[in-house]
Amino acid sequence: METKVNYTIVGIFVLVFSMALIAGVIWLGAGAEYRKSYNDYLVYMNESVAGLNLNAPVRYRGVSIGRVKEISIAPDKQESVRLLLEIESGIAIRENTVATLRSQGLTGIASIELSGGDAQSPILEAKNGEKYPVIRSAPSLMTRLDTAITPILTSLNESIGRLNDTLNEKNRADLSRILSDLAKLSDVLARRSNEIDSGVTDASKMLANGEKASQSLPQLIQRLGRTADEFEKMAKEASQSSAAARNTMAHVDDTIPEFRSLMLQLNDLSASLKRVSAEIERNPAILVYGRPAGRPGPGE
Repeated sequence: METKVNYTIVGIFVLVFSMALIAGVIWLGAGAEYRKSYNDYLVYMNESVAGLNLNAPVRYRGVSIGRVKEISIAPDKQESVRLLLEIESGIAIRENTVATLRSQGLTGIASIELSGGDAQSPILEAKNGEKYPVIRSAPSLMTRLDTAITPILTSLNESIGRLNDTLNEKNRADLSRILSDLAKLSDVLARRSNEIDSGVTDASKMLANGEKASQSLPQLIQRLGRTADEFEKMAKEASQSSAAARNTMAHVDDTIPEFRSLMLQLNDLSASLKRVSAEIERNPAILVYGRPAGRPGPGE
């Protein structure tokens, strides 16, 4: 007699056994993850958390240490976003730990990045009346860039507006005329470059000659001074001789008018040399440029 097999019971048994086998494999492969214990922390963000979703990773220096458990508006701070973080209990969160919102490249997916937390800072604990410890937050990179760039863009827009006001139609026409005049002046200077070079060369030679003259000027002044003194001495001696001659030759005074004229000329020459010496000492440039022309008289 053949044994009748209940295929329904066999099918149910195989199905249950397969599900149990799959569950065991999953439990063995991921059971350690589910057996981890976590501590809850609060973070209040004063900026938009767009791109941050539930179960978003919480990282400490790039290493995943937890996830975002809840996202909500803070009931007592309507301008802030309340984030409840679930962090592995083995991770030490300290009082100087800072939470920052960080976006993942161009995708816009955000995560929470923790930084700080040196060993000298005490462990973060919940304060009186609070259920969870509160981690301090810091502005994200995009928020800091927006804060820094907004005033710059505002100033740039104001500067562009002022520039547009300055470069109105009249000022643009004046600027075009100035540029045209500069082009003409540049063309004239280019055509007369040889003359300009020659003038510069002559000026250099004149300055060199003036420098040489200024170096020899003190000796010349001393010589003129000595010459004037000698002429003065000669004139005095001649005058004394003339006086003596007048005393001894009074009777022939009317017969030698040329001698008296010579004495007068010697006196005039001595005075002229003194004036020349004094004028050169006051204005040495006379030796290079000559005596300046006098003012024109009436009707000239």
